[in-house]
Amino acid sequence: MRLVVAITGATGVIYGIKLLETIKNQDIETHLIISKWAERIIEEETDYIAQDVKEMATYNYKPDDFYASIASGSFKTDVMVVIPCSMKTLSSIANGYANNLINRAADVTIKDKRKLILVTRETPLSAIHLENMLKLARLGVTILPPVPAFYNKPTSLADIYNHTISRLLDQCGINNNLIKRWGDEKN
Repeated sequence: MRLVVAITGATGVIYGIKLLETIKNQDIETHLIISKWAERIIEEETDYIAQDVKEMATYNYKPDDFYASIASGSFKTDVMVVIPCSMKTLSSIANGYANNLINRAADVTIKDKRKLILVTRETPLSAIHLENMLKLARLGVTILPPVPAFYNKPTSLADIYNHTISRLLDQCGINNNLIKRWGDEKN
């Protein structure tokens, strides 16, 4: 499997980092783009530096590298995930404004009818945000905000972000056992 992962400058970069950590030792080729603002947020919100995150991926690209393989539809990928997805990135994708590699790779993913998943991060949502999400959902894009579940009785932050990562991996068709699933026997 070939997976494109984009981390934008919204709060919640830990979701992108935990996704990469979770799939690092699986048979998944990862292509990573970290926006300029995401690099800064990584250091603000986590104990990681951007270089550590880049080393988790098979390949990584600068956000202005339009010569990257993932900028072309002839380079086959299976899924693209923008995690977290800022409202600026959401707007750019929804309106075809491919001004950086993240937006261009998403544009390619949409035009070639491949799976695109946006882990949107904002609250409250404005009508503009919702209209952009609806526009993309109508094109087949999956909108997957990181909404915690409580039926699994989370006791740590890891329980909360693992729930989102598990749901995301399910959307990608990647088996995982990060969470106790609804209906599983109670321990």
